[in-house]
Amino acid sequence: MEEDLMKLKGDHHIPSSVLIKKLASYVKKYWKQFLLAGLLIILNVALDIITPLFTKAITDYLSNANEQSTVTYIISFAVGYFLLCVGNQAFLYLEAMLLQRTGQKIIYELRMEVFTHIENMSQNQFNDMPVGSLVTRVANYTANMSDLFTTTLVAMMRNIFTIVGVYIIMISLSPLLSLILLGFVIVVFIISFYFRNIVSKLYRKERGCLSDLNTFLNENLGGMKIIQIFNQEVRKADEFDNKNNAYYKARIKVMTAFALYRPAISFIYYLAIGITFLVGIQPWIGLSAGGIVAFYLYLSRFFNPVQNLADQLNNLQRARTASERLFNLLEVEPEVLDAPDAIDIDHFEGKIEFKDVWFAYKPGEWILKGINFVIEPKQSIAFIGATGSGKTTILSLIVRNYEIAEGQILIDDIDIKKIKIASLRKAIGQMLQDVFLFSGSIKSNITLHDETFTDEQINEACVYVNADRFINKLPNKLEEEVIERGENFSQGERQLLSFARTVLHQPQILILDEATANIDTETEVLIQESLEKMKSIGTMLIVAHRLSTIQKCDQIFVLKDGVLLERGNHQSLLAQKGEYFKLYQLQFDEDLQNSN
Repeated sequence: MEEDLMKLKGDHHIPSSVLIKKLASYVKKYWKQFLLAGLLIILNVALDIITPLFTKAITDYLSNANEQSTVTYIISFAVGYFLLCVGNQAFLYLEAMLLQRTGQKIIYELRMEVFTHIENMSQNQFNDMPVGSLVTRVANYTANMSDLFTTTLVAMMRNIFTIVGVYIIMISLSPLLSLILLGFVIVVFIISFYFRNIVSKLYRKERGCLSDLNTFLNENLGGMKIIQIFNQEVRKADEFDNKNNAYYKARIKVMTAFALYRPAISFIYYLAIGITFLVGIQPWIGLSAGGIVAFYLYLSRFFNPVQNLADQLNNLQRARTASERLFNLLEVEPEVLDAPDAIDIDHFEGKIEFKDVWFAYKPGEWILKGINFVIEPKQSIAFIGATGSGKTTILSLIVRNYEIAEGQILIDDIDIKKIKIASLRKAIGQMLQDVFLFSGSIKSNITLHDETFTDEQINEACVYVNADRFINKLPNKLEEEVIERGENFSQGERQLLSFARTVLHQPQILILDEATANIDTETEVLIQESLEKMKSIGTMLIVAHRLSTIQKCDQIFVLKDGVLLERGNHQSLLAQKGEYFKLYQLQFDEDLQNSN
């Protein structure tokens, strides 16, 4: 896990050769499109680099031509040049459209792969992975990868082909001047080589600062209510200022590197122009007037792509850093996966058995220690105990949010590791204390966008759990808007919606983790009525703080320090005068004091 976390934080460097192989696996599927695009780029470059030859020809011709033939020649030249430009733009359009479509398909698949990979991670992994960092990877880094496939690589290919093609023509015009120019080219590539190494490190630092900034924003904007309640605005502003300043400094270093690189290349370019004119006009060079003009035009066509490569190198480094971080995430293996021989189960009777189950969130720090119990189908079971005793952990293990260290968990006498995770979770309905509602409507939150449910089924589920009593008072009923996290509804109303969602999906096992906590008395009465009805649906597992809510359960399991200390119904546990009796007496005294 520590190694995986280091990868996610960007500390794991992936060699360029490995990145290229990984990226090639996405490109391979569309090799025909990229091959066609490559041919279009070559044609586009070829048409572009022969235009100075037209200028050379007309310059040389005008030196000796008469007026009548000159007009004819210029008209022919103009028509030819126009057709050349039209053909060039046509190839450019076809190439751009082909690459944009292909590139976006690749990014779509990559983004889906990353998101699906995140979905398959366990809750234990999410506890160690900053949400802001994950958001940055799915959104920002895939956008950078999109630029790589649709813009950067194409422009780099065009510029490289242009540089090679132009230099070949320059050699044909004047081998000596081209040889002198080669010296400038070598200097340019040496500077670019060192620049690439420097900017790669700077970009990695910049991306890390951006990820930290996004993580901070995601966490603190979500907890803004707590920040304001405890008057922490100044401290949080200072923390944000530090992270913002770190990103600012990292970004300035990147910009400074490019600010130095571009003038250096420009200086070499102007120096090369001076050498060209100084040497090119010498008679022993043997260049005509048109040849000197053409060589000058080719010189600009040569250095412009070299300068453009700096910008593309900028984008390439950004895409390299993005791809490295994306593949770091994809290398993090989900802790909970389907076994190769896992099976689908259509329906569960609801028998649950724990056999000597041990579990720890961190190695050596045991939360559960050799838990054994059997729950029969349709039974209602309550888990009670102090905070940290392992109640919620047991419920999380049943749905395989985490993987146990030792022992077995069986449902209907089948080890849950041999059941497909999707099949397992489909049969289990979970109602938690902190209900999460998505932006949308009440209906979409109940159905979770499953269009197979009819309005009649949705209404029946709402009536079944008493959610209809507040829904029918709303102006838009089931179509009432739900804002982010359902903040426009009370906690009790959100809980009733989660009940309706669970009932509609017809689970065979129900899990309630503090589902009746922190709600008003009136809503609690509705929820208690709903719970009594829901007991008939299937096996019910309840974690509750208030013992009054679980007295009617078939069995009550008392946990302490990860050990199952007592079990039995309410009356038998009171008769034992053990841990349950102490908890009951303590809560009875608290209730008595509160009533007074």
